[in-house]
Amino acid sequence: MAFSLELPADLRQAGWKVKIRDKERLEPPHVTILLKMSAWRLDLRTGRFMDQAASWRDVDARVRTAIESAWTRLRSEWDSMYPENPVGDRE
Repeated sequence: MAFSLELPADLRQAGWKVKIRDKERLEPPHVTILLKMSAWRLDLRTGRFMDQAASWRDVDARVRTAIESAWTRLRSEWDSMYPENPVGDRE
């Protein structure tokens, strides 16, 4: 089951979501930041975007703050979902 980071109501209403999606066990550990039809993948090992054109400039500052505040939890949630591909592996 996918994990969704709880965001303030106004950010959710604007279309922002932060998820660890299902069926991504073979990819490097990451969280997906979504805004309506746009998506950016953030590597949970390095903290860098995995998509070439991605930038924090594209992401609401409050979404970034929420991610940074929940960094340890996001890494833990990935490990729970995909224990065969843990965040700590290959750091």
